[in-house]
Amino acid sequence: MAETRSALVVDDERDIRELLVMTLGRMGLRCDTASTIGEARSQLSRNRYDLCLTDMRLPDGSGMDLVAEISQKHPETPVAMITAFGNVEAAVEALKAGAFDFVAKPVDLAVLRDLVRHALDLNESRRSAPPADAVAARLYGQSPAMTTLRQTIAKVARSQAPVYIVGESGVGKELVARTIHAEGGRASGPFVPVNCGAIPAELMESEFFGHKKGSFTGAHADKPGLFQSADGGTLFLDEIAELPLAMQVKLLRAIQEKSIRPVGANSEVPVDVRILSATHKDLASLVADGRFRQDLYYRINVIELRVPPLRERQDDLPGLVLMVLKRLATAQSRPVPALSDDALGVLRSYAFPGNVRELENILERALALAEDEILTAEDLRLPQVAQAQSAVFPNTGNATTAASPAPAPIAVAGQPMMAIDPRTLNPRDTASSPLPSYIEEIERAAIQQALQENRYNKTRTAAALGITFRALRYKLKKLGID
Repeated sequence: MAETRSALVVDDERDIRELLVMTLGRMGLRCDTASTIGEARSQLSRNRYDLCLTDMRLPDGSGMDLVAEISQKHPETPVAMITAFGNVEAAVEALKAGAFDFVAKPVDLAVLRDLVRHALDLNESRRSAPPADAVAARLYGQSPAMTTLRQTIAKVARSQAPVYIVGESGVGKELVARTIHAEGGRASGPFVPVNCGAIPAELMESEFFGHKKGSFTGAHADKPGLFQSADGGTLFLDEIAELPLAMQVKLLRAIQEKSIRPVGANSEVPVDVRILSATHKDLASLVADGRFRQDLYYRINVIELRVPPLRERQDDLPGLVLMVLKRLATAQSRPVPALSDDALGVLRSYAFPGNVRELENILERALALAEDEILTAEDLRLPQVAQAQSAVFPNTGNATTAASPAPAPIAVAGQPMMAIDPRTLNPRDTASSPLPSYIEEIERAAIQQALQENRYNKTRTAAALGITFRALRYKLKKLGID
């Protein structure tokens, strides 16, 4: 006989308690009730619950305290907050405190039933999960940075809160998003990733919300949008910083109202979607510059998750290399090659501006071109690197001399890493090309490096280079740097 699931309803209004108990009872849940935090604590100490619903304002305290207490002492019990209609700030604070989700008063029973279903699905997925660490299987690494990341993912996966994933290009932000989805209560639903920078501005509304037949030229049939495709699951908005302001307004409303209006439709369509977003840009700076809406930023950034770059997890490099080589060799039906000590040493000294994605590309190229089953440093064909910033910006305190240490990598826009170290350049090399072109390449490389180090914040980049913001903008336009 199946175990009866149970819920705890905490609200000081009798009518609300009875409505919730009746609705949950029809879904097959046994319900206990409490009208104060004290009564709720007493019930929690005696019983185990599959779900808890609590009001924000209670006679003996705030429901926010109860949310935090349940998250800490009873982590196996998802707790949802009941808030006043339109009180978005309180809902966001509840999610940050550890709430699974929230529902607004007056309670929409359809929304409540979806919330309960996801809470029960989450509990079911925990019980049926294999003992192995599924998160570790997706995100390799024993470094402190990766251990912390996996622990955080395990926590946020239990919630329905929007998660903002930040990290440099190539660190694996989509992999983190897929892991959050797979470890949460929506694992059985769809995971829909979308690159916001790849959709033309004039098609964005139709792509996100869908359209009705005849709503515009070329709309020959009804088409569901990305929100509808992700209904019951997760929508991953990659490079969300690329959204134009007009689309940001519509996205904010869709997230807050949990409904969308297809282009050409007369009514809204309810959608049940968890939002995960990511970007390699500094959204806070874009908000300060007026290029990203502050209200949308706070709505998607309920939980911020930073994915560490590869250079911050050097201890993971040997195992990560072996894992990638095994996957590549298996795909090519060939023996897994070994990595020589000098090759590993070269990889350890490399900064990997492209992070894990660049490591995979380097190893795939080496595997294709190597003549032996042992990969050497020469097989890796890492680009030569040099520090040329001081040749263009001498007042930054990075002057290059013959006694200077090994220079840091500099990425040159539009081409592979290249050697532009003034200490090693042969005069005959520079004589074969015009001096202005040579200097422009040095400028471009130095600016690219500074932009990357400052997470593409132009104000901080200009300060780091020792030039004005206006001068930086001029050089970006002149050198064609996007």
